[in-house]
Amino acid sequence: MNIDDHAEELASDLGVDKEEVKADLQNLVEYSVPVDEAKQSVRRKYGGDSGGGSSGPTSADIADVTPESGNVTVTAVVLTVGERSIFYNGSEHVIHEGELADETGKISYTAWEDFGLEAGDVVTIGNASVREYEGEPELNFGESSTVQPADEDLSVPYEVGGDRDLTDLEPGDRGRNVEAKVVEVEERTIDGRHGETQILSGVLADETARLPFTDWDPHAELAEGASVRLEDVYVRQFRGVPSVNVSEFSTVDLLDREVETSGPQRMNVVEAVDRGGAYDVEVVGNVIEVRDGSGLIERCPECGRVIQKGQCRTHGEVDGEDDLRVKAIVDDGTATVTAILDRETTETVYGGTLEDALEQARAAMDTEVVADTIRDRIVGHEYRVRGHLSVDDYGANLEATDFRPTSDDPAARAEAFLEEVEA
Repeated sequence: MNIDDHAEELASDLGVDKEEVKADLQNLVEYSVPVDEAKQSVRRKYGGDSGGGSSGPTSADIADVTPESGNVTVTAVVLTVGERSIFYNGSEHVIHEGELADETGKISYTAWEDFGLEAGDVVTIGNASVREYEGEPELNFGESSTVQPADEDLSVPYEVGGDRDLTDLEPGDRGRNVEAKVVEVEERTIDGRHGETQILSGVLADETARLPFTDWDPHAELAEGASVRLEDVYVRQFRGVPSVNVSEFSTVDLLDREVETSGPQRMNVVEAVDRGGAYDVEVVGNVIEVRDGSGLIERCPECGRVIQKGQCRTHGEVDGEDDLRVKAIVDDGTATVTAILDRETTETVYGGTLEDALEQARAAMDTEVVADTIRDRIVGHEYRVRGHLSVDDYGANLEATDFRPTSDDPAARAEAFLEEVEA
């Protein structure tokens, strides 16, 4: 049955105008409410039987809410509140989003209407639908829902409000506030929803971490070296790490003090992998292998991907462009990571330029001699590797921004470690 048929059936049962019912149904379906649940909601609105033998949505603890819960009623504390414009079903929508919590757990929410929510409010939300978002349940509520102050106080084991350090941000966070220093920024032109669009991208830093950011509505305050407070930002995943997103609804204010920053996050490999990735991280370990695909390679001139036998996976047969790279497996005793070195860093460890590598390969009539030279130079030695670590189905990769031999005295480091353990 299509929406017209469902609307006609409901209008006949309820004795109300079909067009009104159709508008209500269409609105709920556009908000991703399943048709059967939308019909029950419309029946309740007009005072009819829900058809399921129930007088309304089930009251639920947040810990028990799943994408299969249907429509629910929850009583919760509003942890965070954010506002954002999205493109949905062919048009722009302003949504309100954040996190809710009760004594049993917390959950993300999207409100399709402005209910005036503020962090710290305790509310009862009736007739909220549940959908799956990025693998987790999310509450959705709009004009067919009710939001009222609760008759009870709730004490929840979660921080109320959006203020966070950069290291505490996670993909999916909404309504967050951070204070940070802009350490890198550039203006870029992208092909956006409305054609060519100017955005800012760069890197933010505080004492705890460094993270990439994108400003979709460029704020002049985000200048290199500026210390700023950003309110109502949301967090997405970019190359396996959290990325701060600044929107037209975000506020950016200059601080009257300088935010202190730190260098890269020093951690062991297993810690970085368990986090699902890390931006500007530093690990120390031994190079135990240089993988195939290192040394002299060819890239597609269109997309930059490595090609095999003149074939690009996307653009087919192409005339490849020569390049150098290294894929080195680094082991720090807790786990391994593949450090990927670009041409400039590879030339440093190789001890020559791309032209030198091409000349060596021509003389030997074998491109593999370049990779062999690199293996002889770095395998078995300890390196300090700095870069951006991501994790996917194929393992952990560290795009190196710095790769250099350690100058630490191993014996002194071992003694320091033992002192720390004994303390």
